[in-house]
Amino acid sequence: MTPRICIALHDVAPATWPQCAVLLDLLNDLHCSAITLLVVPDYHGCGRIADAPEVKHAIDRYVELGAEVALHGYLHLDQGPPPRSTLGWLRRRVLTASEGEFSALPACVAARRIEEGLGELADCGWPVRGFVAPAWLASKGTWQALRDSSLSYSATHGALIALDGMRRIPAPVISISTRSLWRRSASRAWLRAMRLATRGRPLLRLALHPEDARHWRALRDWRWLVGAMLEERIAVTKSQAVGLP
Repeated sequence: MTPRICIALHDVAPATWPQCAVLLDLLNDLHCSAITLLVVPDYHGCGRIADAPEVKHAIDRYVELGAEVALHGYLHLDQGPPPRSTLGWLRRRVLTASEGEFSALPACVAARRIEEGLGELADCGWPVRGFVAPAWLASKGTWQALRDSSLSYSATHGALIALDGMRRIPAPVISISTRSLWRRSASRAWLRAMRLATRGRPLLRLALHPEDARHWRALRDWRWLVGAMLEERIAVTKSQAVGLP
């Protein structure tokens, strides 16, 4: 089987749309339309997707061309109970900058946010079958809520998860960090190393973030990697990778 690549644009929202548009233009230049748009209904409380018709219409066009929409949290902010361990503090406050909204939510709260988010995306007319927790951090309660929901798949950092039976589909994710100059400077070397390390994997994921579009090095390096991957792999959406029709 020809190896495949899932390309996802994270944090899609009115507040991030100018940067998202830059990355989508890059993918369009590379003739890649099978994209998964991870939409946040009210990113950081800065404006609901339902109240931004120009963004909605732009997303509609990408969906018509072959993209899919997946739910990516509701606020993309970690408002759960404070971390109780040093490891939890590092994961939730340092490594993910308090973005892991579902990292510590009980099932009832997670279920309510998922249903509210799905309702808002349904109001936009988008069929949604997947959920990806911000920063890939999901509590036990979140997984319970997902199993009880109408959704078909979710994801961890290392795999896609078909919620019917909790089937795990290995799919390592490649992303970059732009939080510091040294990380941005090292992005090309990092992406080269990850490409080599994952070359034998039948399914890979690329995770692009709006912040990447603010830095020319990141854009240069994504253009190189995506172009190289599309010569070696078939681009699919996450739904297609899980095997959904």
